Amino acid sequence: NDVKCVNGHVYSVLKIAGRGGSAKVYQVLDEKNNVRALKCVDLDGSAHVVIEGYKNEINLLKRLQYCDAVIKMYDYEFDEINNKLNVILEYGETDLAVHLSSRKKGGKSLGEAVIKFYWQEMLSAVNALHKEGIIHSDLKPANFMFVSANLKLIDFGIADAVQQDKTSVFKNVTVGTVSYMSPEAIKESCDGQAKYKISVRSDVWSLGCILYVMVYGKTPFQHIRHQLARIQAITDDKQVIDFPDIPDKLLLDVLKKCLIRDVKLRPTTDDLLNHPYLSQGPSVDSPGKYFSIM
Repeated sequence: NDVKCVNGHVYSVLKIAGRGGSAKVYQVLDEKNNVRALKCVDLDGSAHVVIEGYKNEINLLKRLQYCDAVIKMYDYEFDEINNKLNVILEYGETDLAVHLSSRKKGGKSLGEAVIKFYWQEMLSAVNALHKEGIIHSDLKPANFMFVSANLKLIDFGIADAVQQDKTSVFKNVTVGTVSYMSPEAIKESCDGQAKYKISVRSDVWSLGCILYVMVYGKTPFQHIRHQLARIQAITDDKQVIDFPDIPDKLLLDVLKKCLIRDVKLRPTTDDLLNHPYLSQGPSVDSPGKYFSIM
């Protein structure tokens, strides 16, 4: 019967839902028996800049509560006695990475209406982030969580960005993460200099890679197994990205536009929200019409 307290409110712990680095996520019940997620971050030994990163992330989450495609935060507390940050959030059943992987193992592809629904939710979340002047710069399927069949952005990369040494793409980076990085982000991290200006369009490339996985079941350069060769392929203009034909030509157009290497020609999230792919055809407001997530 483990319990946790946040700002004097008692939460009953049901189970540990996840852990990573200095953070643990618990599935908890609040005082009204609502299921919530409690994220506990151990700040012991953390540099001042890392703690500031977490504070910025909390402040940004507060500013983004108006956006339904961003995870809801109910409460938070910097527990200075125990040197912990505790955040109460919506509880998500699973993330997009796990969902896509389990569907692939089961030999099931995503339906067209489902892809469109997920795409609109991801775009709306990242668009809200860009309106706050924030570039995520590390978007991947694991950043999106299912909450009651809706897809929501669960982090903004701020705390991670200050915590990790971002000077080199070869440090602490899994092959998976590189697969979603824009060419300009890779060039910047390989060079160690900010001469390649990273813009909001860098996130659009990453979103395009996620959409590519939803459509084709793999990332654009997944066939290249060696990490260094994959990095070179992403940044090489001569390496043509394969777009096998699909019935929905508007979806194909979105994919091709997101994965344009020339940043100036790549669309913004505003452009993509106004693209005919979303503005034409059936409405995508209600996922319940189409599917259950599993």
